[in-house]
This record gives sequence, structure tokens and C-alpha cells, in this order.
Amino acid sequence: MAVENVRPTRLELLRTRRRIVVARRGLKLLKLKRSALIAEFFAISREAMRLRGDLRERIARGYESIRMAETIEGPTRLENVAMLLPDLPAIAVATKNVMGVRTPRLDRATYRPVPAASLLDLPTSIEESVVRFQGIYQVVLEIAEKENALRRLLKEIEKTKRRASAIENVLVPRLEGTVRYIKFRFDEMERDAFSMLKTVKRKMEQEAERAAPA
Repeated sequence: MAVENVRPTRLELLRTRRRIVVARRGLKLLKLKRSALIAEFFAISREAMRLRGDLRERIARGYESIRMAETIEGPTRLENVAMLLPDLPAIAVATKNVMGVRTPRLDRATYRPVPAASLLDLPTSIEESVVRFQGIYQVVLEIAEKENALRRLLKEIEKTKRRASAIENVLVPRLEGTVRYIKFRFDEMERDAFSMLKTVKRKMEQEAERAAPA
């Protein structure tokens, strides 16, 4: 609303001042929320970095175990066993609350291949490879969950920042301008009233002088 369209009344002045108080209180809460979101973002980011480092190590050990199994059992046996392994199960996705932001929570259900006896007495070297890549699967799920949470937190941080900026740089200055305008109009009306009273007083004095006996 343009300042010129504001009614310069005491009630409007009180309302505008109350809105400024509420806006500043909301701005303080938004800044606290943004700080908390940033702290949570960096905490999850550090955990994600740790998991990515762990994933690189697990992948290196996993491929090393596959090379060892291929050396011991041969590539044909390794391929035949791989064909017997079941597909990865479907991932159940729920949600969790991270600092007021809803993020996906992936099911941590362990991927368990069929028992070794059903895989023609799975050799130890191949079984070790399966177990290691099973661990990789779990870490990948955790990283995916962390990365998604980071993206959503970053989006919420930007949203909170924009809202705080709008209040601090647009709403509050506009309301303060309205207060200044109303007070300016009050001063104008007070000067006009004072000038009018002086004029009335002068006319009354002139009338009194004319009415006085010579």
C-alpha cells in the first residue's frame, strides 16, 4: 500500500507500530532458523563426506576381493555365481523431519543373498566379495539419504534467507516510512490548527476592539 493512501490517524499509527514489532520478531525467528539450518547442513555435509570416503575404501576392497575370487575360481565360475544372486530388493521410502524440513528416509533393510548352500557351496573368496558389496549397498543408501537431505536443507535455507531479506529490506523500511509519514501529517495538522487558532484569536481581538466604546 502506497504511503499516500494511508490514513494519518492515531489508530493507524498504533497498528503500523505493532506491525513493525511483529515483523522484527518474525525476522529474529527467521534468522535463528536460518542459523540452525546452516548448522544442520554442515553437520550432515560432514557425515556425507565421511560416508563418501568410506564408500571409496569399500569399493576398492570390493574390487580387490572380486579380482582375488576371479584368480582363485576363474571368471566363468564367478559369472555363474553372479547369475544366481537375487536382484536388489525394492527400497521402502518414508519421511523424517530435519529442522522442520521433510526429507526421505530410506529403508536400511540389508540385502541378503540366498544361503551359500543354495549357491552350490559358495566358495569363500566369492562369498567375501558378496559380503563386501553388500556393505557398499548399505553405504550407497546412506549417502543417497544424506545428499537428498542436503539439497532440501539448502533449498529451505535459501527460502528462509529470501523471506528474512524481504522483511528486513522491504517490509520494515516500508512500515517505518508509513510511521514517518503519519507523524509528518500530524505535525502538519498541528501547525495548521495552531495557525487557525491564531487567526481566530486575531479576528476576535479585532472584533472586540471595534465593539469597544470610543
